[in-house]
Amino acid sequence: MKAIYGLYSTPEAAQIAVDKLKTAGLADREITILSSEPLEEYEFGRRDHHTWMSWIAFLGAAIGMTSAYLLTSITQQSWPIQTGGMPIVTNWTNLIVIFELTMLGAVFATVGTLLFTARLPGRQSAIYDPEVSEGKILIGVSNPRQGAISDLERALHEAGRVKVKTIA
Repeated sequence: MKAIYGLYSTPEAAQIAVDKLKTAGLADREITILSSEPLEEYEFGRRDHHTWMSWIAFLGAAIGMTSAYLLTSITQQSWPIQTGGMPIVTNWTNLIVIFELTMLGAVFATVGTLLFTARLPGRQSAIYDPEVSEGKILIGVSNPRQGAISDLERALHEAGRVKVKTIA
């Protein structure tokens, strides 16, 4: 695998590097960004911001609530007992089970969505440098196009004083 990346001390310099790489003709999905902390106040920190997780959690909760209602009502109707004129299916007593399975459905849907969207387990970044864990911000490109390495290196250097490294 070939890669070229720069390590930046400040988010401002990293944002300039991302802008320079976009100017060089790279799309967002071709640029690798690694940071030890979230930097959502910068454009490069918000590029994967949109998510369907809340809607999927709502769907999981709805499925959990429906299955809980069906579980309790079908169970109570399958083994009817003498209730002295009271209804066999009582939602007030079933509410505890309905609530718990609603929350269970929401939690499972949320965790499943998180694992799927984060590509966990087994997600490995193509580029990594130990200095990222020390506060540096890595901006790079995996498998650059043939002959574009000098342009990418120039774009990474234009953002300021930076260490540019190449993986052959």
